[in-house]
Amino acid sequence: MLELTNDQRTLLATLRRFCKERLEPRVRVFEAGAEPLEPFYRELAQALGLAEVASAIVDGSPSPLEGMPPLLLTSFIMHELSRCAPGVALSFGATTGLFGGAVVACGTDEQRRTWGKRALSLELVGAWALTEPGAGSDAFGAMQTRARSVDGGFVLNGSKTYITNAPTCDVALVQARIEGAGDGRIAGFIVPSEARGFTRGRPFHKFGMQSSPTGELFLEEVFVPHELVLGGVGADGMPQDARLAIKASLGAERLGMIPMLLAMVERCLEECTSYAKTRVQFGAPIASYQLVQEKLARIYATKVMLETLFLRQTEAVGGGRLDAITRAEASAQKLWAAQATVDAAMEAMQVLGGAGYMSGSVVEMMVRDAKLFQIGGGTDDMQVLTIARDLLKGRA
Repeated sequence: MLELTNDQRTLLATLRRFCKERLEPRVRVFEAGAEPLEPFYRELAQALGLAEVASAIVDGSPSPLEGMPPLLLTSFIMHELSRCAPGVALSFGATTGLFGGAVVACGTDEQRRTWGKRALSLELVGAWALTEPGAGSDAFGAMQTRARSVDGGFVLNGSKTYITNAPTCDVALVQARIEGAGDGRIAGFIVPSEARGFTRGRPFHKFGMQSSPTGELFLEEVFVPHELVLGGVGADGMPQDARLAIKASLGAERLGMIPMLLAMVERCLEECTSYAKTRVQFGAPIASYQLVQEKLARIYATKVMLETLFLRQTEAVGGGRLDAITRAEASAQKLWAAQATVDAAMEAMQVLGGAGYMSGSVVEMMVRDAKLFQIGGGTDDMQVLTIARDLLKGRA
């Protein structure tokens, strides 16, 4: 069991209170796109001291967390945001985890300071751009975005789609295939939004995660200097292949979904339990009927199992052993947890009946948002294939 210090518990209490007071009342405004997320993120960063945390990670300055690993803090933030608005958590994770995490893990010292640190402290909005119109599950094999080597850097051409934060990002980490590299090499390129030829598409209208802007990125003869090639270039002016780093980012993304899913099931259970106790039919609260009790019990069972997975992650992170969770295990966790959360949210809606089906209901939002986890970060089908392949190779 992971033990937290009193200061860490105080920080988490501050986080929950902040989300309740500053996020909960604005969820529908964010879902409607009537207010940008950036001011909220600045408030969040200030409330939690994320600038100091980012400095500790990148510069090695004293950490304000008293031994709490930054990844653990990120998990708790994702959890608390998801209790109110999973879409807001998704956009937060895209900036700090996918973009910021990749730059801090793989970037040069200058890239870590200039881009990674600012992403971790929410000074900018980041996007991580891999998926293309014709390259989803086959992201590497079907990638059409190309990088052409020129004097002093590379020129990028192509497009990306279904990218979280694309419409509002200040910078994107774009994955592209190097032209002329016989090994099919792929590299990451840090592309600021003001780069000539770089266009951010309008937000997509989508089924769920409506508070998280999703869209396309277009690159037409976009020049990226060598200093913005993720990790830099070698003496030959070419970058290292980034496929292993991309897979690591995808694995981290899958693990990062567990605290979100746990929070969503917790909130569904709270909403439908409260409703069942007060909703009277046939002269009695519906909580007195065994069929309703069964639904509540099944949602609770899902919550307990997700808590177990979350504890497994927090112990691995707290012990500095995140690599103890294999790729097959990460895929197995995502596969089961995503389906279980969809089922739990649907059960919660059934308990609430018409009240749960109406727009504006917390449970209605959770039903819509839960479905993404069976698609984003690798579909359920791809998780099955990953698990099976690793099992057969003896790596599970």
